[in-house]
Parts: sequence; C-alpha cells; structure tokens
Amino acid sequence: MLPTFMEVLDTSIASVALPHIAGSLSATTDEATWVLTSYLVANAVILPTSSWFSLRFGRRNFLLACIVIFTASSFACGAATSLGMILVSRAIQGAGGGALQPLSQAILLESFPPAKRGSAMAVFALGVVVAPVLGPTLGGWLTDSYSWRWAFYINIPIGAAALWMIWQFVKDPPYIKNAKPGRIDTIGFGLLAIWLAALQIILDKGQEDDWFSSNWIRWNFVILVLGFTAFLIVEMRLKQPLVNLRIFSNRNFALGSLLIGLFGATIYGIVTLLPLFFQTLMGYTAQAAGIAVSPRGIGAVVAMPFIGLLTSRMDNRWIIAAGFTGFAFTSYWMSGADLQMSQWSLLWPVVISGMASGMIFVPLSTTAMGTLKNEQIGNASGLYNLMRNVGGSVGISVVNTLVARHAQVHQAEMVHDLATGRLVFDQRLQALQQTFSQTAGPVLSRQRAYGVIQQKLSTQAALWAYIDDFRYLALVCLCCIPIVWCLRKVKPRGGPVVAH
Repeated sequence: MLPTFMEVLDTSIASVALPHIAGSLSATTDEATWVLTSYLVANAVILPTSSWFSLRFGRRNFLLACIVIFTASSFACGAATSLGMILVSRAIQGAGGGALQPLSQAILLESFPPAKRGSAMAVFALGVVVAPVLGPTLGGWLTDSYSWRWAFYINIPIGAAALWMIWQFVKDPPYIKNAKPGRIDTIGFGLLAIWLAALQIILDKGQEDDWFSSNWIRWNFVILVLGFTAFLIVEMRLKQPLVNLRIFSNRNFALGSLLIGLFGATIYGIVTLLPLFFQTLMGYTAQAAGIAVSPRGIGAVVAMPFIGLLTSRMDNRWIIAAGFTGFAFTSYWMSGADLQMSQWSLLWPVVISGMASGMIFVPLSTTAMGTLKNEQIGNASGLYNLMRNVGGSVGISVVNTLVARHAQVHQAEMVHDLATGRLVFDQRLQALQQTFSQTAGPVLSRQRAYGVIQQKLSTQAALWAYIDDFRYLALVCLCCIPIVWCLRKVKPRGGPVVAH
C-alpha cells in the first residue's frame, strides 16, 4: 500500500502548491500547470507497460527501482531552482510512479487466495481512496506553514519505509522468474507515448485555450487519433506485444475497466469541485477547504473493514451497485449547496461519499480481475489503473469546463432580470447608491453599485454551474448501475476463481 499511497498522494498534493511554485520560480500560473501535466504524461505512459518491465527485470526489482526513482526525483523537485529543473524532475517522477500502482495491486492480488482478496484490497484501497483526499489538506498545510518544497520532501520517509518493507517481504512468483518477455516493442512504446501525451495535453489545456477553436489543440487531436489507431494495429498484430490488448476480450475485465474509468471521472470530479467551490465562492483558504473535504477519508476508513468482509461473503455486484447508488445520492445532495452554508454543512454527504468509494473500488477490482489467470493479472492491472487515471483526467477536465461554460450560460439567463424598470432591481440599485453616496459622488456611487450587482450576478451564476456539475456526476453514477449487472458473478470462495 505504501508505494501506491505515496504516488496517489503526490498526484493531488502538488496542485494546491502551484501558485506558490509559480511565484518562487518566476513563472506564470499557466507555465506552472506543466508541473502537473509533465507528471501525468510520463505516469500514463509507464502504467500499461509495467507488466513487460516486471517480466524483463523481475517484478520485485522493478518495483524497488521505481520507488528509488520516485523518491530521488521527489527530492529533486523540492530542491528545484528553475521551472525547467522542476519539469524534468516531475517527468522522471511520473515515470517512476507510473508502475507503483499496477505492480502493488498485482502483487497483492496474487499473494492472496480469491476468498481473501476482498479483505486485502480493502487495506490496499486506503492508499487509493484516502490519498486524494489527504493530498490537498496536507499540501495546503505544508505550503502555508513551511514551504511548497515540503509537498515533495514528504515522499522521502514514505519511500524509505516502502523500500525496506518490500525488500524484506516481497518475493517474485515462479512464472516471473522464468518469464521470457522477448525484446521490447519500441514502435508500440513510442506510439503509446505519443497518443497518451496528446490526450493528456488536450485534457489539461483544452479549457484554457478554448478547446477546438485553438489550432494547436486541433493538431494534438489529429496526433491522438492517428497515434491511437496505429498503436492498436501494431499491438494486435504482434505475438508478444508491449501491452496485451486481447485481455479486453474477457467480459469482466472489459466492463470493469469501463466502470473504473467512469468511477475515476466521478471521484476526481468531486475531489476537484468541492475545494474549488469552497475557495472560489466561499472564500476559504486552501487549508480550510482541504479540511472541509477531509471527512471523505474518515468514511473510507470506517467502511473498509466491513467491505473487506462482505466481498468474501456475498455477490460483489450488489456492493458495487450500492456504491454507485450512494455516490449518486451524495452528489445530488451536494447540489443543494448554497452560499449561506457553514463549513460542515456538507459533512454527511462527504463522509458517505467516502464510504461509497470503498464500496466501488474494492469489489470492482476483485470482480474485474476475478476471472483472470495469475499470469494475466500484471498486464491487466496496468491497463485497469490506466483506465482509472484517464477517467480521472477526463473527469477533472469536464467538470472544470462545465463550471466555466455554465457560469456564462446562467449569467446570460439571469441578466434579463437586472434591468432598469424592474422594481426589485431599481430598489436594490437605489439602496446601494445611497450607501456609496456617503463617501463618493453620484457618478462614482452609481458605478460602485453596478459593480456590486455584477459581482453578485457572477457569484450566483457560478453557484448554479457547480450545482449543474454535481447533478451531472450523480447522473453518471446512476448510468453505471445497469453496467454493473452485466458483470459475471465471481464466486467468493477459496481455490481457483470460477466465473459463471
């Protein structure tokens, strides 16, 4: 769990520190966002290729090497003195961190018999579910109290502990030791890097550059389509491909990957929306916003022991469906937010959403992998985690775009009621003018009155945009429930995994 916790934590912890990084390194905020993009691109490229590297060099050795690379590059990020240095360090960090999740998950699933995989995944899931919640809170506190550099230095003790424990307790299974993966598919690796980089750049910079109205976004889309098509052709023709896409012929794995992608979009969408809502509309600091959403981790921690027990005793599809239902319910509950609520008004929906996250992640992982052979789990885990990360990137991009675009739509709709001749508007304008006339002349007081009304209009329009986002996320979760019942039931018992 430790390498996964460290990697997922770092994905979210740096986002809070971006303005401080930009100021310290004499960069603009737009330039500083490449600190996130460079990491995500390198991370996404390594994710699906982790199986080949683990077969080539030994899974334990590869995992140890990745932890060393990730921890050392974390120190380099913290010690960076220029934007170029931190971008290179973040790319190396992303490459080292890309394999941590799939390797850890594959080791875990193969180390336990099918009857105990649910309990094991419940412990592992703490690193995946709690880390994105803890990241903004811890990042905000470290940045405000010390320096943004500590958002990277925090990885060093975690990495050291993970190295020692894996060195002591993790061993490679026989099929890993005797594996002959063949030569690396350099063409497939290059195409994978090209289309994933293009996809990540489009998602990260699309809203900022007005999507397809930008020439360079359109060219990136062309590169994405051509690169992805060529990658599919190359990988399907090879006998020993870098990424074995034939595994998607397994129904449980294909549907499980689709569901984890949608789940990644919803959970990362919520994790992105709530802190933004508290900071932009409620005026909270980054640390206060992080504290307000931190109870999601409490919900996950409380639920995990029970979920681990239930996954070995009942049909996991009921648990997954209940998780999506709970997440939809809490997302709709959050759409009732307003500007008069307190910091803890959303406490219960946040806590319940954390519990629902565990109800989805743990049984969905065991069900998606439950009909695969041990030899297939390494490759499957890389693709499965790639789908979750890509889903998360899509979710973050979509919710940010909807907030910006729907705020404009709602403002255009509401402005019709703000016109002279309407009784309420005229009364409010006159009252504001009288207030400002005590310190300014009639022209300046009227301008200030209009400025206050414009600010209120923008705030209300943004509030409705957030409400729209929460409702859309609830709808996505509800649409996932019918897909859950297309999964094959995996019997929760020891011995070979049997699907029927």
